[in-house]
Amino acid sequence: MLSIVIPVLNEEESLVELHRQILEACQSNAINVEVIFVDDGSTDKSWSIISKLADEDPRVFGIRFRRNFGKAAALTAGMNAVSGNVVMMMDADLQDDPAEIPNFLTQIDNGYDVVNGWKERRLDPWHKVYPSKVFNWMVGQLTGLHLHDHNCGIKMFRREVTQEVRLYGEMHRFIAVLAHARGFKVAEVPVHHRPRQFGHSKYGIKRFLRGFLDLLTVKFLTGFGQRPQHMLGGIGLFFFGLGSLGLAYLGLMWVFMNVIPIFSPSPIGGRPLLLYSVASMLLGAQGISLGMLAELIVANTGRERDTYSVSERTPLNKTREQEPTEH
Repeated sequence: MLSIVIPVLNEEESLVELHRQILEACQSNAINVEVIFVDDGSTDKSWSIISKLADEDPRVFGIRFRRNFGKAAALTAGMNAVSGNVVMMMDADLQDDPAEIPNFLTQIDNGYDVVNGWKERRLDPWHKVYPSKVFNWMVGQLTGLHLHDHNCGIKMFRREVTQEVRLYGEMHRFIAVLAHARGFKVAEVPVHHRPRQFGHSKYGIKRFLRGFLDLLTVKFLTGFGQRPQHMLGGIGLFFFGLGSLGLAYLGLMWVFMNVIPIFSPSPIGGRPLLLYSVASMLLGAQGISLGMLAELIVANTGRERDTYSVSERTPLNKTREQEPTEH
């Protein structure tokens, strides 16, 4: 079973055609499919169209939000409702081509857990294309997962990925990165990017600023999520040490000017280095303190979620089944 999750925000013109193309691609390739439309607070006729499609086709299921909660929330709601063992996310604007579905399934059959789309020939204006290239390069450098198009809206993954990767904010663009950090195998497939036929893009220049901030969050979560003191404490120690060196230098200068009169006396308190050194030590102490608080939070809440990912298990030994487990 392939479950396709489609977030919808004011896409009334494209829903019927998208549904037709999905069924055509799946029927011609004998793919058992269900389609889950998640209406993320649309103000047009999107929900009425989704309801009609669900009435006419039992493979269609609709979820409607009370207001706009964002794409990550829509995807999470859809993923919680899937019944298939393979999940695909796709945009509703018809720029993603459903004819690519068999290519994605081929990579899943080849043993990959996540298949990320790559708009090799992107039909977007230059002011979106070039910043996106810079963003993808930054993601690769910071996370170690080098893909051409992390922002591509069409992705496919095994259901286990949805159970281990938590989406919030705008983390949906980093599904491949988050899955890769937990040991899942990631592949990339070139896709046919089609021009927008209806409506307008929901993303503006603010998307890139938010994307950069989300990238820093992902880097922190994947690299230091279970050991925050290593990052925060490391930064704190650096600034604390820098401030200590500055104060030590000023202390030696005071000794040389007043106790051992090698230099002519001059007031230490009026030197900018004193202010910088004290500020650096305070900043360092705050970093170390934040690291300790973060460690306390992880230690007390980390047990709610496994810090590892199991690929498979051997059958449980019958002898072990009968033996009581001591705690």
